[in-house]
Amino acid sequence: MSRTLRAVMIILLVASCGQRGGPPPSNLDNACSIIEQRPNYLRAFNAAERRWGVPIHVQMATIHQESSFRSDARTPFRWTLGVIPMGRQSSAYGYSQALDGTWDEYRRETRRFGARRDDIFDATDFMGWYMTQSNRRLGIALNDTRNQYLAYHEGRTGFARGTYNSKPWLLRVADRVEDRSRMYEAQLRACNGRGFGVF
Repeated sequence: MSRTLRAVMIILLVASCGQRGGPPPSNLDNACSIIEQRPNYLRAFNAAERRWGVPIHVQMATIHQESSFRSDARTPFRWTLGVIPMGRQSSAYGYSQALDGTWDEYRRETRRFGARRDDIFDATDFMGWYMTQSNRRLGIALNDTRNQYLAYHEGRTGFARGTYNSKPWLLRVADRVEDRSRMYEAQLRACNGRGFGVF
């Protein structure tokens, strides 16, 4: 193999790794459209549901709220004096917006050391793991989108302390996530007849 061909192959490999998630699907208000555009999403949702028991519509609504299905989503920068960047608001990254420490805990506990937050399969598996832990420790049903989201956002300790009760804006967000989950569930039932094999 020539040096030129080897160099081209390495460049293509590196470039493909950099484009792991691609742009988000269009029409994020339609679950059928999302999985039609990204069939790998449905495979990831199904895999997480089989492993952890978290329904697909709960996963989808949470990802929509956290990242709008952007694989490389990050929190905004903090600014001083309106012009000096002071780093990001948190270490949240990827589809699931998992924090560094929580992501590391997930990788240790599941022994998925190569998992990446910008990979839809790893992100949905993380969400399934996290929500299952919330179910075991806090008694939140896996299909209780609103409370699962609150525990996801506040952390299990914060949820147990009821920190969300002092955040009216967060309660409104949790209500919207629940509404979207119900909408996605109804849409998925409807598009199941189109051969998607969701339910």
